[in-house]
Amino acid sequence: MLNTTAFTRWFFILVSVFIITLILWNTYAFFNQLKESERGKMQIWASAQEELQTSDLGSGEINKIVLEVVQSNSTTPMIVYTHREDSYNVRNIVEKDMDSAKLRAHRKKLTEQFASEYKPLEVTYKGELLQTIYYGNSPLINKLKYYPAVLILIIVLFFVAVYFFYQTSRSAEQNKLWAGMAKETAHQIGTPLSSLVGWTEILKSEQVNPDYVVEIEKDIDRLRTITERFSKIGSIPKLERKDLVAETRTSFDYLKRRSSKLIHFELEVLDEPVWVQLNPQLFSWTIENLVKNAIDAMKGKGTIHITIESGSKYALVRVSDTGKGIPKKHYSKIFQPGFTTKKRGWGLGLSLVKRIIEEYHNGRIRVLKSTPGVGTTMEISLRLYS
Repeated sequence: MLNTTAFTRWFFILVSVFIITLILWNTYAFFNQLKESERGKMQIWASAQEELQTSDLGSGEINKIVLEVVQSNSTTPMIVYTHREDSYNVRNIVEKDMDSAKLRAHRKKLTEQFASEYKPLEVTYKGELLQTIYYGNSPLINKLKYYPAVLILIIVLFFVAVYFFYQTSRSAEQNKLWAGMAKETAHQIGTPLSSLVGWTEILKSEQVNPDYVVEIEKDIDRLRTITERFSKIGSIPKLERKDLVAETRTSFDYLKRRSSKLIHFELEVLDEPVWVQLNPQLFSWTIENLVKNAIDAMKGKGTIHITIESGSKYALVRVSDTGKGIPKKHYSKIFQPGFTTKKRGWGLGLSLVKRIIEEYHNGRIRVLKSTPGVGTTMEISLRLYS
C-alpha cells in the first residue's frame, strides 16, 4: 500500500497530466475553429471577387458593397492567379525587390505552400475558370500554431523545477540525518574518552613506563580531534587565521608516523608562513582523507608527495600519489556521496572533503591530473588571508 506522501505525489502527477491534456485538446480545437473561420472568410471574399469579375462595377450600390468586402481583408496572405492573363497578383504579402522571373518563381512557390495549408478557391463564370485563389494562415494563426509547443516547454520546465525541488528537499533531509548521526557519534565517544583520561592519571600514579602513557595520551588527543570533527558536521565551523604550512605539516607528520614503512612520504613547502582562513580540525580531516585514499590507490606501497604553493590570491595544496590513477570520466563522480571504486567503504570520504573545502572554507578541490598506472594529483585552492 502506498503511503500518504507517495499517494499525494501520484495524485498531483495525474491531475497535472489531466490538466495538460485538457489544455492541449482545447488549444487544438480552438486552432481548428480559427482555420475554419479563416476559410469561411476567404469563401466570402472569393464570392465577392467573382461578383466583381462578372458584373459591371458601375451597376449600383451592390457592387459598391462587394468592393468593400474585397478590400476589407487586410490580414490573410493570398495570391490570385488569373488564368486568361497567366499572371499572379498578391495581397497582404511583403515581397523583396527582385526581377520579374524570380518574382514569378517566388509567387508560384508560395501558391504550392498555400495549397498545402488550404484548398484553393476557384472563381468561375459560365463554366469558365477565371481565377484560382491561394491563401495561407494569417499572422494570428501562425502565432497560435506555436502556442502548444511553447505550452509544452513551459510544462516541462515546471516539472523539471518540481523534480529539482524534490531532489533538494530529499538531499536536505539526508544531510540532517547524517549530521544528527555524526553529532550523536561524537556524544557517544565523549563518555569513554573522559574515562580514558582518568585512567591515564591512574597509570601515571602507578609509575607505569612513561613512554606507554605518552602514546596513550597521543591516541586520546586523536580521539578528541575526531570527536570535534564529528561535532562540527551540520553546523558552520569557526574559521581562524592559520598558517597553512604549519597545519599541513602537523597532519603530514601524524600520518607519516601512523602509516606503513612501505609508504614513502615527501613534503615540499615554503619557508615562510602562508596565512589562510581555516578550521584546523576539518582541514586535518581533509588531508587525512586524501592521504588515505592515496594509500588505498597504491595498495599500501608507493610515494605520497605533498606540496604547497602561494600565488597572488590563492594558496595551492597538492597531494600526489603513485597509485592506479582515476579515469577521466570519474573526475566529477568521485566527489559524489556513495561513489566508490573500492569493494569496501561507503564512498563518503571525498564528498566530505569537497564539502569541507568548498562549503565551509569557500575554496575549491579538483583532480589536477591523473594517469592510469602512474598516479593522481589532487589540488586544493584556498584564498590567502593577510
